[in-house]
Amino acid sequence: MKNKGLIITIVVIAIAAIWGILAYNGLVNAEENVSKQWANVESQYQRRADLIPNLVATVKGYAAHEKETLEGVVNARAKATQVTVDADNLTAEKLQEYQAAQGELSSALGKLLMIVENYPDLKANQNFLELQAQLEGTENRIQVERMRYNEIAGTFNKAIRLFPKSVIASSFGFERKPYFEADETAKTAPKVEF
Repeated sequence: MKNKGLIITIVVIAIAAIWGILAYNGLVNAEENVSKQWANVESQYQRRADLIPNLVATVKGYAAHEKETLEGVVNARAKATQVTVDADNLTAEKLQEYQAAQGELSSALGKLLMIVENYPDLKANQNFLELQAQLEGTENRIQVERMRYNEIAGTFNKAIRLFPKSVIASSFGFERKPYFEADETAKTAPKVEF
């Protein structure tokens, strides 16, 4: 009888240990997926930052007296590329700071593209059209990667909060990942006047 009780105890402990190992490994994989997706988001923002000097140079040739706007784009790009977030230390505050810097860059680019309306020759320039198309494509890619990041972060956040994995998650220090949220300026619809 004692041996049977000992065997049952050993089997229960072994099952619990195997489950714990599998749960831990699953959480590590999920966290790595979040980090990988964050790298994809950063990659698209970097692509945009790399396109901007070419866009600014092309516009400069046509709009030399729009110096303030062009400098604004260059300065916003510099600021946006200086704000970095480590995927292993991704907090809501750091993500918000990163998002704010990228928002400033988006705003500066918007002003630059509005200026283009005053330069018909520029709008027909093949280099500008190509850069504008690439920039638009990059903005779309950024949005897609941000949505994917939010989905993967959501899956991870659920995994670490649901019982019984929450016990493993809290024991090993797994923390919730922040989400990308709408920029404050996105809450107000732009005014269109004719």
